[in-house]
Amino acid sequence: MMETIAYRPTVVRTDRGLSIAGTRITLYQIMDYIKDNELPEAIRDDFRLTIKQADDVMEYIRTHYDEVEKEYQRIVKQSDDIRRYWSERNRDRFAKIEQTPEHKKIRAKLDAWRASLKQNAHHPD
Repeated sequence: MMETIAYRPTVVRTDRGLSIAGTRITLYQIMDYIKDNELPEAIRDDFRLTIKQADDVMEYIRTHYDEVEKEYQRIVKQSDDIRRYWSERNRDRFAKIEQTPEHKKIRAKLDAWRASLKQNAHHPD
């Protein structure tokens, strides 16, 4: 009797696009790391992937680079378009918020915190 082993691919196409099976991680997220010249080990650790998942994903991207790159560029453009749309749509609203006393108080606290971080970075104890 011959045993049948079910093959489960690591990279699957979902409604989110090319993804890692059983996760919500897309190959487009991985491509961001690749574009930043991150090491495969860093990608694996940041996304908490198994060695097999990471190897399979990197091999898939190498093998299908043109297809993945084309989809990646489409996703990046779509994301930029959405970000630009909402920034323009909310520009007046953000300008009004920036003028409120609450916002100015929070901004001052944030600026003080950043300054202290910068100072501590130059003078570690």
